Amino acid sequence: MTPLLSIAAAQKSAEVTDWSARIGWLVGLALFVALVYWLMREGWKWRGTLQGDLPALPTAPEDPGPARLSMSGRYHGSTTAGQWLDRIVAHGLGTRSRAELTLTDAGLDVVRPGADDFFIPAAQLRGARLDKGIAGKVLTEGGLLVVTWTHGDRLLDSGFRSDRAAEHNEWADTLNSMIDKTETEGAR
Repeated sequence: MTPLLSIAAAQKSAEVTDWSARIGWLVGLALFVALVYWLMREGWKWRGTLQGDLPALPTAPEDPGPARLSMSGRYHGSTTAGQWLDRIVAHGLGTRSRAELTLTDAGLDVVRPGADDFFIPAAQLRGARLDKGIAGKVLTEGGLLVVTWTHGDRLLDSGFRSDRAAEHNEWADTLNSMIDKTETEGAR
């Protein structure tokens, strides 16, 4: 036999795909992904249970007065003040959503389509700043308006991003001057 014929005779065709093994791996992977998702969901619910001491969110008064500022944008969540990774999930505060913000002399009204609306009374506002991140969202420097406020016995930071980021400076300045005015009047 010539060397060329012996090489051709020694070659075998490729093995046929073992479909049962492949399907088994895919089912195993799908079950693993489902388990991870379920564990994440349970962790979210557990965090909400741990934060169950937070009182219900305030609602806007019937007549809050004329709007000082209004903004359309996104609500990115709330955290414990100063701890940008400690997300608050109780009462829907952990749910990201579109948001319409209206600042009046009575406080800050946050209207969220598809999520619970809430109102921050002026007396509970503690500060506003521009920042770059809050739990689960990191932006460029100054890309996030963070409003610090008290709710129950906790100090919270809530992050908002306007559709027009140039509005953030005006919002921070107006909120801080409103807070300074409220604190000054309260000291009299």
